[in-house]
Amino acid sequence: MSLFRKILFPFAILYDVVTSIRNVLFDKGVLKSTKFDTPLINVGNLSVGGTGKTPQIEYLVRLLKNQNKVAVLSRGYKRKSTGFVLADDSTLVQDIGDEPFQFYSKFDELIVAVDEQRVHGVQQLLSLKKAPDVILLDDAFQHRKVNSGFNILLTPYHDLYVDDLILPAGNLRESRGGSKRAQIVVVTKCPQSLSDSEKRLISNKLKLNSDQYLFFTTIAYSDEIVGPLGKLSLEKLKGYDVLLITGIANPKPLVDYLEETGINLTHLKYSDHHNFSESEIQNIQNQFGKMNSKHKLILTTEKDYMRLKNRLEIHFLGIEISFLEKGNKFNKLIEAYVSNS
Repeated sequence: MSLFRKILFPFAILYDVVTSIRNVLFDKGVLKSTKFDTPLINVGNLSVGGTGKTPQIEYLVRLLKNQNKVAVLSRGYKRKSTGFVLADDSTLVQDIGDEPFQFYSKFDELIVAVDEQRVHGVQQLLSLKKAPDVILLDDAFQHRKVNSGFNILLTPYHDLYVDDLILPAGNLRESRGGSKRAQIVVVTKCPQSLSDSEKRLISNKLKLNSDQYLFFTTIAYSDEIVGPLGKLSLEKLKGYDVLLITGIANPKPLVDYLEETGINLTHLKYSDHHNFSESEIQNIQNQFGKMNSKHKLILTTEKDYMRLKNRLEIHFLGIEISFLEKGNKFNKLIEAYVSNS
């Protein structure tokens, strides 16, 4: 632990006490938690930062959309609107945030809405003329005013919640005991070569209850980028100088992957969900202009692309999640919950 974190440790104890009391009050029914008849699947985490919620939500959309009318309800982080907003063809990224905008842009027939008050957001969705059959709650694990029927907790391989501390000494929003509310725990961003012995080691560290399920996923990058040049394979991209722009919590896996692929990168890193100013856009253009290569392009993540596509000639590399094992078991658990609800 760094010296700065050590200084903040007493505040972490106080934060832990406050969040623990809050959770007990919800558990005992002192604080109201609203339950709905419509199945709600909550995808969240204990820690701040990137745990892979966006590709996990997209996986669930793909799994459920053919048999159900699916909605995604998010907070809409860093949006410039307030209250309930239902996405339509006139919606801009600043109205709902980059991740909800990505969901809406990517999936036909998907209902996408944002609301910082999750109970109100669910009520508004269920009041629609064509109400959803199932609602996916994006990053709502600590929003206990909604009693979601099924909780999926994500924790990244490189930063398991059991190895972390409560804010502000660490990155946990609540104590690791909150993990017991989850029906499923997914260890995300695992190396594809993760051994069975290491899986057992992680399982022993997490100490899940007998009625909880543990899964391991990895990032599956697309084999092509998409943008003004159309679709370009990563193999062809090796002949380019690439200016990589990221505004995500942890760009290291992406940078490592591209460098291992043999792509020549210059990386400009910004904070998660970064709202790019005009001066920053100009700086990116200046950096790109200084690159002398005959074949060059600007590349970003799909999430960042939603904020940058109308401001730069830019390409993105898409990602999905892939289960290292037992993917069918995960699917059956989700489908059984939805059908039984």
